[in-house]
Amino acid sequence: MKNIDSKYQLNNTSGIFVVLIAELIFWSIALTVYFITKTNIKEFRFEHPSFLWAFLLIPIFICLWIINRKWKNTALSNYSSLKLLPFLHHGISNTKSILKFICLRLGLGFLIIAFANPQYGENERLVSSKGIDIMIALDVSKSMLADDLIKGYSRLEIAKKGISSLFQNLKGDHVGIVVFAGDAYKQLPITPDYKVANMFLSNIETQMISSQGTDIGNAIDKCVSSFKKERETNKAIIILSDGEDHQENALIAAKKAAKEGIIINTIGMGSTKGVPIPVYNKGKQTGVKKDQNNQTVLTKLNEQMLMDIALTADGVYSRANGMNIGLKNIINRINKIEQSTLETNRYTTYDDKFQIYLFIGIIFMLIELSISERRSEYWEQFKLFKND
Repeated sequence: MKNIDSKYQLNNTSGIFVVLIAELIFWSIALTVYFITKTNIKEFRFEHPSFLWAFLLIPIFICLWIINRKWKNTALSNYSSLKLLPFLHHGISNTKSILKFICLRLGLGFLIIAFANPQYGENERLVSSKGIDIMIALDVSKSMLADDLIKGYSRLEIAKKGISSLFQNLKGDHVGIVVFAGDAYKQLPITPDYKVANMFLSNIETQMISSQGTDIGNAIDKCVSSFKKERETNKAIIILSDGEDHQENALIAAKKAAKEGIIINTIGMGSTKGVPIPVYNKGKQTGVKKDQNNQTVLTKLNEQMLMDIALTADGVYSRANGMNIGLKNIINRINKIEQSTLETNRYTTYDDKFQIYLFIGIIFMLIELSISERRSEYWEQFKLFKND
């Protein structure tokens, strides 16, 4: 290796020392500010704390800087013509090189903090949601496969679309789902989460209940038992069915529900004209349902049953017409029910403070870009290191 004037060399020992001192000062100030802020400011947090893991890359960043300085020294030492070097290179200022790196390091540090977005809690408030508890009883008997409302769409498909639309129109109400045929099961407990409700709704099929028939009375009882007794809220049931009740206990169950102050609304699915019940195998229709005498079984809407249930429990009856299942009447009736406070949540609004850190970070970056490592007459005054 050739002997080369010190003004063309970077002093790595002093550089490492100063950078480590600067790093120590940065972390001392940063941690002090953090603990003071955490102690004295209510509800301090980082919105995106995962960005702070980027600080683990800083030691690697420093090592790369040191390696780069050594490489520059080696490259100049191996230069083929030292006589030409003064004409091609004005020399390197160790002070400016270190200052340039410190500005870059501080800039990155403040930008990392800015991306993590420090936030201060400004206002704490209580938000109460008001509404009622609603249980939806959906008929999943085989007769709901009939497509007499719109060709190509079963009664069940139209009912599910209508319930999904209902969820979009509700505000603050809690909902649950009961499915029924010859028996009744709770598909979804009472919940305020309409997304979860829609997910459970989408999975409902006629194959869910092996016991066939239409036991509306059992469905009403299951809905009543699904309400949380300890919650002093108003309650309503919405039944979607073709009304072909084979157990004849629906009015008795409706009267019991009415005594508990539960309102029952009903929606009639289907037409009053008898239509065959399609039979499917692996998603394809293979025929229609037959009775023991090989006669085609017809299903038709029993409006009177559904109207009687609604009348008994102070509700309203609507009849589906195509894709329109009469939600307007149902929603109007629900809105007339006195709403109760279902839950109270505590919220804190946060004020973003990333702007100041972003500004400081950009300033340091601009300073770093404005500093050249080349020697200059002005910087010759600041001989902080031997080879400056």
